[in-house]
Amino acid sequence: MTMIPLRNLSGTIGGMLILFLSLTFVHGFSSSHKTLISRMSPIHMRPIPLLPQQGQRSINIFSRFMSGKNSGNDDNNNNYKDVNKGAMGDWEDDDPNQNNKSNSKNPLEAFKAWIKSDEGRDDIQTYTLSLVIALLLRLTIIEPRYIPSLSMYPTFDVGDQLAVEKVTKRIRPFSRNEVVVFNPPDSFREIMMNNYGSNKKSKEALIKRIVAVEGDQVEVKGGKLYINGAKQDEPFTAEDAAYDFGPVTVPSGNVLVLGDNRNHSLDGHIWGFLPRENVIGRAVFIYWPPWRIGNEGMF
Repeated sequence: MTMIPLRNLSGTIGGMLILFLSLTFVHGFSSSHKTLISRMSPIHMRPIPLLPQQGQRSINIFSRFMSGKNSGNDDNNNNYKDVNKGAMGDWEDDDPNQNNKSNSKNPLEAFKAWIKSDEGRDDIQTYTLSLVIALLLRLTIIEPRYIPSLSMYPTFDVGDQLAVEKVTKRIRPFSRNEVVVFNPPDSFREIMMNNYGSNKKSKEALIKRIVAVEGDQVEVKGGKLYINGAKQDEPFTAEDAAYDFGPVTVPSGNVLVLGDNRNHSLDGHIWGFLPRENVIGRAVFIYWPPWRIGNEGMF
């Protein structure tokens, strides 16, 4: 039998998605006033200066064209000498050493200059606020989780990433057939330490399905689950259970959780009941991979 730990994925797609949404939200408000100001600002056009010779030459050519005369070689006929051949005008930078100065800056100096600039301060404020919002969302409302094994197959497959909401557990009691993510109880940790000598994995969050709530009488016989004497219809399971369990009554303040892959799950039929305070949240939907998006079988 295998367990199904859920590793914390702050650096995966789900964590980045939450951060990206927060960043987009905050940046939209912080930059709206800049956009308005930029649209109201006048555009300053820089005139293109002409050399005196160029201006005179243009006038001569225009006069000859209007009079219908063939000028031939204007330079020879008018003893004109173009001192700026091929040029559009006398362009001079306001600061001829500006490019050299900018090129001479190393990345560290450029970064320091960016921090001291108004744009840099605004960006830092935006990123910091976005990060704070993302962390608050993750700690109090919703967080991403990753499925590394098959103990909840076929509802979840290896590699599925899902969203776990953490609000309704405070305002709505748990019901049968809900999928929850939880911190393992002490009995689970003792089994892991005694049988596998693993302390790290015994602390990882798990995902299972609630099959019974407090006060329910539970029994598994003939491969089927019975709650209060009634056989349960469970289309989400991979196969019938190959073990017998119970009958037992779920004590107050606890639930009983089992894996959908009944014969390959280290769950409540081995380590017992789950205290409700250990529940992190309810699994609400799969968001990755794209062809697995949805919440089929989670409720």
